[in-house]
Amino acid sequence: MTDPLAQIVSLLRPRAIFSKGISAAGAWAVSYSAFGQPGFCAVIEGRCRLAVEGSTPLALEAGDFVLLPATPAFVMSSFEPAAPRHIDPRRPTAAGEDEVRHGRAGGPPDVRLRGGYFSFESPDAALLVSLLPSVIHVHEDERLATLVRLFGEEASGRRDGREFVLTRLVEVLLIEALRASQGRNAPAGLLRGLADTRVAEALRRMHGDAERSWTVDELAREAGMSRSAFFDRFTRTVGMRPMEYLMAWRMALAKDLLRGGDMTLDEVARRVGYGSASTFSTAFSRHVGQPPGRFAREGTAEQEA
Repeated sequence: MTDPLAQIVSLLRPRAIFSKGISAAGAWAVSYSAFGQPGFCAVIEGRCRLAVEGSTPLALEAGDFVLLPATPAFVMSSFEPAAPRHIDPRRPTAAGEDEVRHGRAGGPPDVRLRGGYFSFESPDAALLVSLLPSVIHVHEDERLATLVRLFGEEASGRRDGREFVLTRLVEVLLIEALRASQGRNAPAGLLRGLADTRVAEALRRMHGDAERSWTVDELAREAGMSRSAFFDRFTRTVGMRPMEYLMAWRMALAKDLLRGGDMTLDEVARRVGYGSASTFSTAFSRHVGQPPGRFAREGTAEQEA
C-alpha cells in the first residue's frame, strides 16, 4: 500500500549537516534566529524550557525529542529567568569540541541535550514542509532516543561512509518523529489527515495513483463518504481542499521528475495526471511561476555547477 509519509520524506531528500552535544547548569538562556532549515533536539537528561516563536512554550524532559521542520526563531533556557545569549547555529564547531556548555561552567550539568540541523535538497521543500506541523514534540520515545544516540555517535566520528550513514539516519529520524506525532490532536496537515481513517484512504489513493484524473466525487467514494461530508472533513483535517492538495502533490512530483532530466515533457505530464504536455505546461507555469522546460534546464545547470 502507498505510504504518503515515506513518499514525502523521500521527496524532501534530507541531508545531514551538523550535530553537537549541549549541556547547561544554573540560570541560562540562548536564543536562535529563524534560519529555515529543519532542526532537532533530544533531551538526554534533565529538564529545560523551549519557546518557539508563534507556539506555546514547552517544558522538555529527559527522553523528549523536538523536530522543527522549518526552524523559526526560538529560545531555549532553564526554568530560572536569565537574559538570552544569541547563538549562531551554523557556527563551525571548534576542533575537538563535541559539546557546548551554557550557564554555570563548573560542576555537573542540570541538562544534557543533543541538537543539530540538516537540510532538505528538494526544490519543493517549502510546499512539503507546509504539510507538517511547525513544532513536533515527542515525549519519551525509546526508538527516537536510540536513533539520536546513533546519530550523535556517527556525527562525532570520522569513519568511512559517515555522510551516507548520517543521511540515512536523518531520514529514519524524520519518519519516526512524524509517526510518533500522528494523531487527531495534531494541527491541520498531513499527519492529522493520516490519523483519520477516511481521509487517510483518500490521501493514499492520491499518492498511489497521481496519473488518475481524480474528482472529489471519486475520492469521496474511496473514503466511503458523501461528497460534501468528505470535502468538509478533508479540508478541516488537512488544511487544504482535496483538489488543492492533489495539485500540490502532482507539482511536487513533477518538479522531482523534471529535475531528473531524463523524461520528455509528455511523459512527465502523463505521470502526474495530465492528458497533454500543453495542459501540464499551463498548470505548472501557473503554480510554479515558470514553464517546466525552463525549470528543468535550471535544475540541470545547478546539478552540473
